[in-house]
Amino acid sequence: MSSALLEEPALNQSPPFGDVDLFGSDRPLVDAARRVGLDLAALSACGKDYGSAATLDLGRVANENPPKLRIMDGRGNRIDFVEFHPAYHALMAKSIGHGIHASAHDGSDQAAPMSARAVRLYLATQAESGHMCPITMTHACIGALRAEPALLAKWLPRIQTRDYDPRPLPWWEKKGVTLGMGMTERQGGTDVRANITEAEACGDHVEITGHKWFMSAPMCDAFLVLAQAEGGLTCYLMPRYRPDGSRNAIRFQRLKDKLGNKSNASSEVEFHAAYAERVGPEGAGVRTIIEMVNLTRLDCAIASAGQSRIALSQAVHHIRHRSVFQRKLVDQPAMRAVVADMALELEAQVALVFRLCRAAERATLDPAEAAYARLLTPAVKFLVCKSTPQLVYEALECLGGNGYTEDLAMARYFRESPLNAIWEGSGNVMALDVLRAAGRHPDQAMATLGTLAKTAAHAFDVRPLADSLANLLKSSEAERRARFVCEGLAKIAAVAALAEAGSDFSQLYAHTRLSAAGFSHFGTVDLGDAEIPLIERALAA
Repeated sequence: MSSALLEEPALNQSPPFGDVDLFGSDRPLVDAARRVGLDLAALSACGKDYGSAATLDLGRVANENPPKLRIMDGRGNRIDFVEFHPAYHALMAKSIGHGIHASAHDGSDQAAPMSARAVRLYLATQAESGHMCPITMTHACIGALRAEPALLAKWLPRIQTRDYDPRPLPWWEKKGVTLGMGMTERQGGTDVRANITEAEACGDHVEITGHKWFMSAPMCDAFLVLAQAEGGLTCYLMPRYRPDGSRNAIRFQRLKDKLGNKSNASSEVEFHAAYAERVGPEGAGVRTIIEMVNLTRLDCAIASAGQSRIALSQAVHHIRHRSVFQRKLVDQPAMRAVVADMALELEAQVALVFRLCRAAERATLDPAEAAYARLLTPAVKFLVCKSTPQLVYEALECLGGNGYTEDLAMARYFRESPLNAIWEGSGNVMALDVLRAAGRHPDQAMATLGTLAKTAAHAFDVRPLADSLANLLKSSEAERRARFVCEGLAKIAAVAALAEAGSDFSQLYAHTRLSAAGFSHFGTVDLGDAEIPLIERALAA
């Protein structure tokens, strides 16, 4: 083979994916943004920013150069410093510049602040998911800090800036700050009430001694942590520097070696009488962090939908350019069936997560929306975060052997895709939280379920399923069938969200997801004439 031939463009290969408007090319997303009156031009600019070839390549480089823990400097001084590649810092600066860390709380998006931020989060995670961890936690921690208004007022001006400042300095000397969290311990995990880390009162603050099994984004400027006080489990804000400017006694043990999420640092840590300030009442630690947990769970669902979209975009990009048996893959009936089915799933994911965003926005003013958010947040996280890895895998398979190589992005997307189903509570935790929400507010839960069934009925008769779920929630079998209840509730909500949005696919989604027995893989259901419009909406990329 001549060297000249090797230098020519590869035959029958898809070109690099990049320099696309991730917003404008996403018809379901544009429809969701238009429904709540968002600035489409501004969101298109954001989509072009995250869809540029340069930004997408930052994601590759940040994951190929994961963070490194520097416990000591060359002179033997303890520094507990995590070193990141410049690509990670560039992504952090970009996402903070777009306000994804705080804009839902600062009034900059008047029409629908949660939804506007959610669009940008959905776009940013397509470029790179790992750096979104401190972005999400900063956003969510504001919710918990509202339990301590004086403390929030002190930190908020530096949280809400659009300046990313990674310098290892006391927070009050920085242009902008980020917040992290450390809740779980090795002996308890999800059961945070089993925590043994202790807080000792020292005048106007406490000193905390103990450990955390997972403390993510350890270079944040402060962390929400749980510790046992005299009055019980309590929430505290622990800064990296004490008020006198000295380093706080936060000792990193190691960084977790994870399946994916390589650009993000997750640490094991010990506290040795570390300075912290109380957030919320003593003994009310779990109640204090609930708002933070709910905001984080919503972000998990939004980000997973974004991951589904970038995987589908990559698959569509490939099949438009690749020919097999003298035809483009996009013209092959079997491939069209698979891609249309994935596109249908994404339509439901987008409609559902943005309906949940709307409920979160209205919860303080509308009791019905508050009830929706309370019952549906864990259910939506369960459904969307669990369906995304399946969709990402199918998208990977569309690329064949190329999809399985590290030279392309699909392998990274696949490794990333299970994380959101685990973060802030895995599947069983979500299912049990649905039962808990229904048990604490049974009348509101039944009313929410009834409203969903009525709305979904415009597309499909879900009453038999809704009645079954209602009976299970009241029965002794509820915990054993918790996953069935959770998934069934989320799918009814997805049908209702599609119907409420006026989608042409609400009936099709209901029929294929609620009544097609025995088939679970993408491409096995008959979408009929809907294949063409579904693929056309996906082919907008």
